Amino acid sequence: MFNVSSIFLPFLVAFIATTLFTPVAIYFFKKLKIVDDPKRKHPGIIHKIPIPRGGGIPLFLGVLVASIIFLPLTNTVILVLLAAGIALIAGILDDKYDISPYKRFLINILCAVIVVSAGISVPYITNPLGGILHLNEIFLPFDVLGIQGKIVLSDLIAVIWIIWVMNMLNWSKGVDGQMPGIVAISAIVIGILSLRFPLNDEASVISASLSFILAGSALGFLIFNFHPAKIFPGYSATAIYLLLSVVSMLSSAKLATAILVMGVPLADGLFTITRRISTGKSPFWHDKKHLHHLLLSLGLGQRRIALFYWSLSAILGALSFTLSSKGKLFAIIMVGILVGGAILFLNLLLRYKNGKNSVQSS
Repeated sequence: MFNVSSIFLPFLVAFIATTLFTPVAIYFFKKLKIVDDPKRKHPGIIHKIPIPRGGGIPLFLGVLVASIIFLPLTNTVILVLLAAGIALIAGILDDKYDISPYKRFLINILCAVIVVSAGISVPYITNPLGGILHLNEIFLPFDVLGIQGKIVLSDLIAVIWIIWVMNMLNWSKGVDGQMPGIVAISAIVIGILSLRFPLNDEASVISASLSFILAGSALGFLIFNFHPAKIFPGYSATAIYLLLSVVSMLSSAKLATAILVMGVPLADGLFTITRRISTGKSPFWHDKKHLHHLLLSLGLGQRRIALFYWSLSAILGALSFTLSSKGKLFAIIMVGILVGGAILFLNLLLRYKNGKNSVQSS
């Protein structure tokens, strides 16, 4: 029987564990000099003093403790935690040594493949025009370096989704508290959605429990990451993003809901990649043109920006409970248009203000 206590307890244990692990992590990160120094060359830096990074460690440890206690340690769970562990290790190395983004991307691909090998994919999607599209019945031929074969479309989409979420949410930690709030709200929405369906199979139980575990861990970390942050998530937090992508694929928690609730950072990430490629730059090239950077340039504080992102995620998450598949598709398109329009408008506004200031100063 899956009752309220079995939902609340995983959340509470993850919250308490992360809350206890984070101060310890802050202490050791300072000792080991795993800090984000504002003197390093990165255009996205906005803080003025060195801040410990590597927050993915207490985040993951909180999830791990609660998972060992409350999740069935099946082959699926073990492989998912293994993939997250690999992402964590790669992230820790990056937090300490700033490794190549291309190497990080290859590791992300490896982690995604491990998850898919555990049997987690996107077997079908609801057709907004009616019916079900069975992706696990569609095979795509490939020929790579002389190796020929076929890949199931459901597995390919799962790999792309995992990698996309890992990178997109990594870009969504530009201001203090922004990322853990988005993760917590997304996980809660996915968890509640999972509870709307019969939890009589392994995937449903894992999806619901792990969703609330992720939410508890994210909120525990948020206590120390809200402005002024005492610790940054760092790249090691990609382990948590991977787990969030997993719960969005498990059970009946549909992908459209996850896309909608994370719609703003998803759209921002899409426009970021498009902008970088269109200007001849690598999509991994850092810049200071994300939506949160534009809002900072207009004078909004970090707390207000974080609350703005949380509010939008919560509103879109609430809408996902009432919208049909066609309604979700329409909402996703509208979010993309509105975010794209906002980014374009803010860029033009900032250019106007900068041009006006330069004329006045001359």
